[in-house]
Amino acid sequence: MADIREYVEGNAAEFFTELKDWLRIPSISGDPDRVADVRASAEWLAAKLRAVGFPTVEVWETAGGRGLPAVFAEWPSGDATAPTVAVYGHHDVQPVTPLELWRTGPFEPTERDGKLYARGAADDKGQVFFHTLGLRAHLAATGRTAPAVNLKLIVEGEEESGSPNFAELLRAHADELACDVVVVSDTGMWAKDTPTSCTGMRGLISAQLDFTGPSGDVHSGSFGGAIPNPITELVRVLAQLHDADRRVTVPGFYDGIVELSDTDRELIAKLPFDEQVWLGNAKSSAPVGEAGYSTLERVWARPTAEINGIYGGHTGPGSKTIVPSEAHAKLSFRLVAGQEPGAITKAFEAWIQERVPAGITAAVQFEGEGVRPCLTPLDHPALQSVSRALGRAFAENPAEPREILYTREGGSGPEADLQDVLGAPVVFLGISLPDDGWHGPNEKVDLDLLLKGAEAAAHLWEDLAGSGLGAGTGK
Repeated sequence: MADIREYVEGNAAEFFTELKDWLRIPSISGDPDRVADVRASAEWLAAKLRAVGFPTVEVWETAGGRGLPAVFAEWPSGDATAPTVAVYGHHDVQPVTPLELWRTGPFEPTERDGKLYARGAADDKGQVFFHTLGLRAHLAATGRTAPAVNLKLIVEGEEESGSPNFAELLRAHADELACDVVVVSDTGMWAKDTPTSCTGMRGLISAQLDFTGPSGDVHSGSFGGAIPNPITELVRVLAQLHDADRRVTVPGFYDGIVELSDTDRELIAKLPFDEQVWLGNAKSSAPVGEAGYSTLERVWARPTAEINGIYGGHTGPGSKTIVPSEAHAKLSFRLVAGQEPGAITKAFEAWIQERVPAGITAAVQFEGEGVRPCLTPLDHPALQSVSRALGRAFAENPAEPREILYTREGGSGPEADLQDVLGAPVVFLGISLPDDGWHGPNEKVDLDLLLKGAEAAAHLWEDLAGSGLGAGTGK
């Protein structure tokens, strides 16, 4: 039987060659002219998974008629006590403009200084594909003819377009995707010398707020100061959204949220965080936020209410002395574990209506049902398996695993749909670095880290098999 690290390193050249073939397919889901390429990407992956040995591989069509399919694969363990694991990723990619900022073609994979540059190298084809090498290494190292877990893959083709049909796809195929845990490999880690695993993501609600006053724009000299101005009243209301400690003032907003434990705060504090560097990336000169919390605690574990834009009235050149008839604002709320999007939307709408002055009509529009947050407890056996697998992969000696620290994501994604529809916890196994340039020009991935990802995946399946998940022991 092979050593996992030796197997991964010995097959690295073939792995990189195949990955480059996949990266050459311009599977931009947001570009209607690239629909055929997204399908070609799905078919390419399906063929590769069959070659790896998956006995069941299917290309699943999605609703909406956009022709951006997902790929499903399944390989049963053959062991009645084995847990079932679903791996999530996506094969579609972001647009590549502005092209002039790319040093080499976005779909011409190029190696430079130990990095592989191409659209999708990190987000997310590279991180999906390391599972193929990891699985092969797992089989070679254990002598098994099937994985130690019942392994499923679901790789969608619409993630970069907002996953508009993903929840429906999950519901339609809930039986095929039933599992004890979901492993998400569409994520990153803190730094190359600080391997980490993400434990949760915030949820999201997006809203538009419309204030209407007079039935049309009117002369400010004749009527100003005697009738309500929608823009003035809108900013008056929005100014009340936070108190002096920058807490959201909507009643019930914080009800039921999962507060940071002392352990959570200690683990966050262990990360080598340089606030000045972070501020530079944030294009800001000073941190600000809810009183009593550090910067990382604010962006990872506290909910927010953000005003994303305000518009109305005259904004062109010169002056136009009017009382405008309308004012509008775009808002977003980031949610943390314990908050339900539906409850927050109702509370915010009630809060608005209580503050609308006479002469103003207010309307609130929400985009969809929102995205729920997800959080995996630190002591969950699946998370501990991920930590041990990463610890072995990043250790000089796999028998003496490195300590793995924990992060969270301030953003939102389809992970909550996976958690909600499948009723399984979500854990994160990713190797991308913060400077890998997701969605920007010159996207890259570290070649050594791709191999570390494959090593971690190889260790993970055997570790999860002994974790106590599955076989009627609960999810």
